Amino acid sequence: MTILLGFILILGMVFGGYMLSGGEMGIIMHALPFEGMMIGGAALGSFIAANSFANLKGAGKGLLKTMKGPKWKPADYIDLLNLMYTLARMYQQNGILSLDEHIEKPMESSIFSQYPKLQNDHFAIDLITDSFRMLALQFDDPYQAEDVINRKLKKHHHEALVAPHGLTTVSDALPAIGIVAAVLGVIKTMSSIDKPPAVLGAMIGGALVGTFLGVFLAYCFVSPIANRLQAIEDQDGIYYGVIRDIFIAILHNHSPAICTEIGRGNIPTSLQPTFYEMEEARQNMQAAA
Repeated sequence: MTILLGFILILGMVFGGYMLSGGEMGIIMHALPFEGMMIGGAALGSFIAANSFANLKGAGKGLLKTMKGPKWKPADYIDLLNLMYTLARMYQQNGILSLDEHIEKPMESSIFSQYPKLQNDHFAIDLITDSFRMLALQFDDPYQAEDVINRKLKKHHHEALVAPHGLTTVSDALPAIGIVAAVLGVIKTMSSIDKPPAVLGAMIGGALVGTFLGVFLAYCFVSPIANRLQAIEDQDGIYYGVIRDIFIAILHNHSPAICTEIGRGNIPTSLQPTFYEMEEARQNMQAAA
């Protein structure tokens, strides 16, 4: 919601300052629909032309994500650590075969079903199950396994950043598109050079609205949205990195408690549960089991 607060502040301060200084909104309001149509249409058209339908769909979801904020909350990290603790303990006590039913059918697993939000994230589930499948295939070298997982994380993160990178490109292009609209306004004005000065002044002012609108949209709206979306994707990507860190710790034969503590240490500070919170959560989980 902070992005909405920022947008309201931008609109209030920019147009409020303009009006308090004696500026008239009439010219802007008259030119805004036409300039907005040209600039917005050109920006949207170029974005559609440069992206696939999958990328366009991802951009739409990304815009919703900027309103909702990061997907993973502090409670979700606690759930992840508890899940990985359970899997690590079962693997170390009973071997990889004890995890077979959970790894092969995670949607039906009694363990995964305790964490529905995590269970509904296909990439997180695939990352966990594929990692333990490597153990079943005796691919247990920690360094090689880490390299394989890092490649998966890099691919996923690259795909997640398609939307913010596309929006950044639009932001970079908007000032130039605004100039195009302004030049068209000047052409229109020059074709009416025989009009009175008051009329010509209004027409030139309307043309300049195009330049203003392009720069205003680029740096006050589209660029902040792109930066916010990239920050959200970067933060959400850490969740999957915690899965990798815990799994690699398992391969190094650390105890389940140490494995999850290594993962806890790599959670962002604002989302990181304390050591004692994790102890309490683990005791509650074991008591419930």
